[in-house]
Amino acid sequence: MSAASPAMHLAVALEGAGWHPAAWRERQARPAELFQAGYWTDLIQEAERGLLDFVTIEDGLGLQSARHFEQDWRTDQVRGRLDAVLIAARVAPLTSRIGLVPTAVVTHTEPFHISKAIATLDYVSTGRAGLRVQVTARPQEAAHFGRRTFPGLDLTDRSSQQVQDLVAEVFTEATDYVEVVRRLWDSWEDDAEIRDVATGRFIDRAKLHYIDFAGDHFSVRGPSITPRPPQGQPVVSALGHASVPYRLIARSADVGFVTPHDAGHAAAIVAEIREAQEAAGRGRDTVHVFGDVVVFLDQPGETGAERKARLDGLAGYPYASDATIFTGTAAVLADLLQAWQAGGLSGFRLRPGAIPQDLRAITSGLVPELQRRGAFRKSYESGTLRGLLGLGRPANRYATV
Repeated sequence: MSAASPAMHLAVALEGAGWHPAAWRERQARPAELFQAGYWTDLIQEAERGLLDFVTIEDGLGLQSARHFEQDWRTDQVRGRLDAVLIAARVAPLTSRIGLVPTAVVTHTEPFHISKAIATLDYVSTGRAGLRVQVTARPQEAAHFGRRTFPGLDLTDRSSQQVQDLVAEVFTEATDYVEVVRRLWDSWEDDAEIRDVATGRFIDRAKLHYIDFAGDHFSVRGPSITPRPPQGQPVVSALGHASVPYRLIARSADVGFVTPHDAGHAAAIVAEIREAQEAAGRGRDTVHVFGDVVVFLDQPGETGAERKARLDGLAGYPYASDATIFTGTAAVLADLLQAWQAGGLSGFRLRPGAIPQDLRAITSGLVPELQRRGAFRKSYESGTLRGLLGLGRPANRYATV
């Protein structure tokens, strides 16, 4: 890769039939297969053919909704999901290089459970697992669990002190959650398993450690029941739109997903995250910042803008997103990504507007365009997700010399 065009990381975010709510009605869509393992296998294998770093798999604790913070009960859009961690575990043996990053909503799930699920995924995938941390403050989702309640606030009103306090609470909890998960991954030293038949010793008990975490939100003694994952620490990621989640990314994540509007905005976000890294004592750590972009790419016979307009007509309203929506050619998208990369972004997480069209346009159109520019890999350089991202295997915090 040329010095003028540094290596770019690329991921795709998989969401049902695509991020547009009417994408399931496309002729090429496969709505009857959304709840079948083969559908997800096909998508992730396609992403791997495009040499992408990883895929993220969306998940949630409530039905999808066109309204951000309440249920809409629409029947003309995709509703219902498979469990993202289990999708990743099913696909792992059928792929070999691409990273698998399922979403976990941490607000109502126990860190002990997620730690061993992701550790298991790392074993099943031989070192390609990650975790996308997501929070929720929706009252209807809390009602599924009956252990806590959230007030019915207008969460879009960022000027409200109640909303600010609630956002701070769930993200502080998420920070503790990641800390517990990371400690549990380290609670077995790498050589804790002896497996010596002659002596009858399977593990060295001295190399299993209590984590003894006690905080405002969790009290977890440990150790884990799953040995340390092959990567040591699977890759942790999170999506952020403002300062509070940016601090979670800076303090706790290996990869942060952000939603800039232009190159200047991207540079400002990266600067804020880097400042928060320094404040958290992680100034020397590699924390990748990926820009999220929804893509509708031109294809023979139809432009991306035409496809989006047609889907908007089926949905009955213009699709909008927290992320920038791009319509156009692969070459113009490559220009945009490289311009934003100059602002400090490490890479991009692309959200295909309609699947499979826009996923294939990424792998067969955008990727070759970036390769021609010397800006993207032509083969996988590593068999682990940490390796693809240039992250070393971390030392175990509990290991003794």
